[in-house]
Amino acid sequence: MKMGTNIVWHESKVTKADRQNRNRHKSAVLWFTGLSGSGKSTLTVALEKELFERGIHTYRLDGDNIRHGLNKDLGFSPEDRTENIRRIGEVAKLMVDAGLITLTAFISPYQNDRNYVRSLLEENEFIEVYVKCSLEICEKRDPKGLYKKARKGEIKQFTGIDAPYEEPVQPELIVDTEHQSLDKSVRQVIQYLIDKEYIPK
Repeated sequence: MKMGTNIVWHESKVTKADRQNRNRHKSAVLWFTGLSGSGKSTLTVALEKELFERGIHTYRLDGDNIRHGLNKDLGFSPEDRTENIRRIGEVAKLMVDAGLITLTAFISPYQNDRNYVRSLLEENEFIEVYVKCSLEICEKRDPKGLYKKARKGEIKQFTGIDAPYEEPVQPELIVDTEHQSLDKSVRQVIQYLIDKEYIPK
């Protein structure tokens, strides 16, 4: 992809720090990664509501939602998956600049792609959250019927079946959705944000 010429970044007079000060909380990306059916979307929906009710400025980016618009031209080849995550990373970076606690729910199977998004952000602005759940349980849940289709060969390059998923090497947080309730998972993430002083108590 070739970058256009004569492009100059135009600075604002309102800074990220200004927005954070007004919001009374820091901004960051919570990058939820895990297998399909692990509970990423369910967790981020509940977490977004809890943060909103606490007065936190937040927004959720969800894998399927993004593919309805911004990334509807992309498929699921390794190259398209990488471009999918690159674009989302750039959007998430803008949202952090806007002062938001940004929640993302993407399988994002490759560690290099997740590391790339981390590299776009300043230190402590990228929080990798591994939504841990075994393939067996994800298949049992199969909320969209995708595993069933993948096992029949109707979906190719499906993560966990015929495409790899690389577990996070050193995530900031591991949320075990196989063994703990949604409520407990939400409280775990909220407590992390409080303990690390991203949001007030």
